[in-house]
Amino acid sequence: MTSAEPLSPPPAGVDGSERILTAAERLFAEHGYDAVSISAIAEAADVSKANVFHHFSSKNALYLAVLRHSCRDAARHLDDLDSDAPLPARFSQFVAAHLASVLDNEQVTRLGLRELLSHDPRQGQELAEQVYGEKFARFVEILRAGQESGELRRDVDPAVIATALAGANLFFFQAREVLRHFPAFTVSDQPQRYSAMLADILLHGIRPRPDTHDDNSQ
Repeated sequence: MTSAEPLSPPPAGVDGSERILTAAERLFAEHGYDAVSISAIAEAADVSKANVFHHFSSKNALYLAVLRHSCRDAARHLDDLDSDAPLPARFSQFVAAHLASVLDNEQVTRLGLRELLSHDPRQGQELAEQVYGEKFARFVEILRAGQESGELRRDVDPAVIATALAGANLFFFQAREVLRHFPAFTVSDQPQRYSAMLADILLHGIRPRPDTHDDNSQ
């Protein structure tokens, strides 16, 4: 059994399921699925084991609920992206918000990465169908609508754009402690500058635009 450090008492009004999700998220992120028991989660959440099973039918159901709960910021960011403002501006804001969320919620990010790096085909299908697939599809549809409106190039697969964005931000999160020691990489401590340049590259590519001059002062 994984020994759990006691969590701070939950705020007044936090129900049992929320308390369980918070405790499980921390323990799964720190130790992985196999090393965490329902008893350890119950102890950390200050509830009974029976109470855990009252809210979640199994350990796997709880784990999937934790992963869905960890995507709550992504849902809010997609709501902001799916508005009537010009898509390029919304897209740039989304890139910055996504990176800020990745960096600010380190525990949640590591939990998601742990699963994305899994090589279990069955687990991969489960994660796609029950955790990440709906939000990814929504992001792709927003980009596709931008293509249809003429705001984005139509010859690029929007799913590749979405994958490139997520991959670039997650790599920044994972490698920043190494990148900061590369003299050529000057934005390891400037995530806003990094996200602004990433959004610009995804929107415009790396070829020089005829109406602008190269500007390395960003």
